[in-house]
Amino acid sequence: MTSAPPIRPDLQLIADLIEPGARVLDIGCADGELLDFLVNTKQVDGRGIEISQTGVNKCVARGLSVIQGDADNDLAEYPDQSFDTVILSRTLQAVHQPKTVLLELLRIGRKAIVTIPNFGQWHVRLSLFGGGRMPVTKALHRTWYNTENIHFCTILDLHDLIVEENIELLEFVPHQKNGKRLKMGLKRANWFADQALFLLEQ
Repeated sequence: MTSAPPIRPDLQLIADLIEPGARVLDIGCADGELLDFLVNTKQVDGRGIEISQTGVNKCVARGLSVIQGDADNDLAEYPDQSFDTVILSRTLQAVHQPKTVLLELLRIGRKAIVTIPNFGQWHVRLSLFGGGRMPVTKALHRTWYNTENIHFCTILDLHDLIVEENIELLEFVPHQKNGKRLKMGLKRANWFADQALFLLEQ
């Protein structure tokens, strides 16, 4: 494995779960920061999907295999179990059909890593209760009219869906935006974590 510049702390939590040489699909890969890190440090067979043409261009400039597309419409094109791990980082709340997308991740990948911003965190609750307006926090820094988020989801909401669909939760990592892990269960994490990582298997 080769060394590479450090990546965003929350992305490092994802990278730590990826096996060297794995077949990986990163959905909503933005500028390719995570995918580039995985290709160069873990020699993964990495592919990406990104809705933004600007993001695709940045990925291609890094030498990455990334196509323009989106999770709602393009995952059906992939065969069953075509990847070892499928990554959906801070994107589930921005798709139109979160349940369908979640099930597609686990159809095309043996495992899925899903991370979400936590709309149940106490700063968010306090902001809404005290100010009476949609919250703007460090983790949710855009206002209601220019946010990409369309399904406001908490840690407990996503866990309920995982249980409902009989999906196996292999690992749960609540954390802060700076990557600091929080050692706590689902209910406490729903109050205190900025975001959370779920490692899933069908």
